[in-house]
Amino acid sequence: MDTDAPKPEYLLKCLMDHVPDMIYFKDRHSRFIMVNRAAAAWQEQPSPEAMIGLSDADVYSDDDAQRMRKDELQVMACGEPLYGIEESETWKDGSKAWVSTTKVPLRNEAGDVIGVFGISRDITVHKEAELRAARLAEENKRFRDEIEHDLLMASQLQKTFFPTFYPEFDRGAGSLPVQFCHLHEAGGVIGGDLCSIRKLSDTEVGIFLCDVMGHGVRAALGTSIVRAVVEEISHQIKDPGSFMLHMNRVLYPLFRQDDLFLFATACYMVLDVESGRLKMANAGHPMPVYLDARKGTAELLQVCGEQGCPALAVAEEAHYATTEFQLEPGDGVFMYTDGITETMDEAGAEYGEAGLLQAAGGEMNLPLSDLFQRLYTDACGFSSNGTIDDDVCLVGFRWP
Repeated sequence: MDTDAPKPEYLLKCLMDHVPDMIYFKDRHSRFIMVNRAAAAWQEQPSPEAMIGLSDADVYSDDDAQRMRKDELQVMACGEPLYGIEESETWKDGSKAWVSTTKVPLRNEAGDVIGVFGISRDITVHKEAELRAARLAEENKRFRDEIEHDLLMASQLQKTFFPTFYPEFDRGAGSLPVQFCHLHEAGGVIGGDLCSIRKLSDTEVGIFLCDVMGHGVRAALGTSIVRAVVEEISHQIKDPGSFMLHMNRVLYPLFRQDDLFLFATACYMVLDVESGRLKMANAGHPMPVYLDARKGTAELLQVCGEQGCPALAVAEEAHYATTEFQLEPGDGVFMYTDGITETMDEAGAEYGEAGLLQAAGGEMNLPLSDLFQRLYTDACGFSSNGTIDDDVCLVGFRWP
């Protein structure tokens, strides 16, 4: 044996003096009988010897001292240690800290429990960061819940923007069976599509569809502005071109404030249900689909000069022409937003106008409600994930 080897007592003293964790031994009354330098410094005592005979009640708040004493009584009574307990410590001056504590029964040579000994590590910085993170997580959750609640309310409100019933027209002893229909599927909780079907006179109906750029709250707020303008002028201005011109003049300053830039594509049709005369103006929107009853085909409505008109709120002095089209009995016309035609398959190919016209042509004799649902289902089936991520709106009529 190496006679120069340090004695166990010296090794223990080296450990006690230099380890940063607080090491302490207590008697059965929870009074300190030995502590290391770190424990003395933690409790702001000048030396380890100054702590001999003190207890936690001399340093900590009454509640904390009683809790610590209760834990130590449990350890001594059961003979089982407590490992890695995270606990808050409050000094009598009100300052606080966090420690991770292990307490073990202290036994004599005969194996009798004569107290406890323990090791505590300062985890204040870590614990406060953890608590801050927990508070932030709770605040974020509360904020998300509020946003989700507000979006759900906005979604319910936005549903009221769409038709809940369709106009009816009398002809002699009975009603004129013009078939109106719309379908709307938002790509998110709220969307940027809007349509309306409004009775303008005893023989006229106005059908409007718009698609505000973007998605979510920004686009939804745009639709609320558009709806307000439509409600204001639909019974005052019946000519579609003049209607679009007025819409553009109102929306341009509203959609272009400071850093805000919005625009909306739109299409407006006025149908005379007695004569089948259709008037239309288009503002940068996809051309409507014409269901030709005589040919049994679905094709884009061919109206000269319409496709060059800009979207609403793009050009301050834009001009919108009114064009007319004569329908034949059984003909139908419907408008759509580009959410359905821009749907892509796995290869990145779009459903497109060709896909829409092909599907509509194959099912054109269906009632419009069934036709619209079939078109939406067909586009979903074409999509790479079986759904359409953008807003989709279809609205139109079939003339008797």
